[in-house]
Amino acid sequence: MHRPAQRLTRILACAAVPVMLVAAGCSSDDSSDGGNAQQDKPASSPAASAPAVEKAAYSTLPEACATLSKKTLRDLVPDADNLKGKTGKSDDTASRATCSWNSLDNKGVDGSQFRWLHVSLMRFDSDEALGSGEKRAEKYYAKQIADAKATEDAQEVATEPVSGTGDAATVVSYELKKKEGTFKQQSLVTRVENVVVTVDYNGAGLAGQSSPKTKGLLEDATKAGKEAVAAVTKANSKDTKDSSGEDSAKEPEKDTGKKSEKDDDENAGQGADPGKS
Repeated sequence: MHRPAQRLTRILACAAVPVMLVAAGCSSDDSSDGGNAQQDKPASSPAASAPAVEKAAYSTLPEACATLSKKTLRDLVPDADNLKGKTGKSDDTASRATCSWNSLDNKGVDGSQFRWLHVSLMRFDSDEALGSGEKRAEKYYAKQIADAKATEDAQEVATEPVSGTGDAATVVSYELKKKEGTFKQQSLVTRVENVVVTVDYNGAGLAGQSSPKTKGLLEDATKAGKEAVAAVTKANSKDTKDSSGEDSAKEPEKDTGKKSEKDDDENAGQGADPGKS
């Protein structure tokens, strides 16, 4: 935010008056001196010329665990114990929300396929001291990309823009070699107005299984990113509320799986992220 500085000039009425005249008095209120020639010029008001910060476009966030459809989750984390996901802690869900899912296809002695999916939503308000919500989101967007590229022990780091996702989108791909196997990470960062969406998706073949193809993981991460952005837009659309005032954007798709809700709740958050350890 720009704060134009203003200098206030003060005209001193008696600056050049000889000392002898000071005793007689020198006043701008003296009507005998021919008027108000010595009066100070009115100062302009700094507040009047300071530009107002632009209001943030989006005022809320959808529930992070409801940003992706059940179909997409079954494609990306097919063997997740809980398709509802694990909601991250937040003291302000209108500004920050996260959700994660784990999937482990355990084939015993033949090895396993692991997948981890994480969606992060970050919304920025406009602030006179910090700038507009959109500008603040742009800075955070750049920081998320830089942080992904600087991941410790990352190998074969590659960055490329992604089209058709928000106002700007970039994916950072890399590999992390661990004792369990090689984890292939896709971090897709996208900005839509004053909201930044980050989708982290990685996969690994464990105990002898082949690692998944980077191309397939990238396509899946991009699909998830597009859905998450659409959920943010829908949550802030005037058309999301029905006649009863309920926000339909936050209604999760019904799960047709055989697991009961009790089973899902008991299994919530049991998985971990070897790719991030």
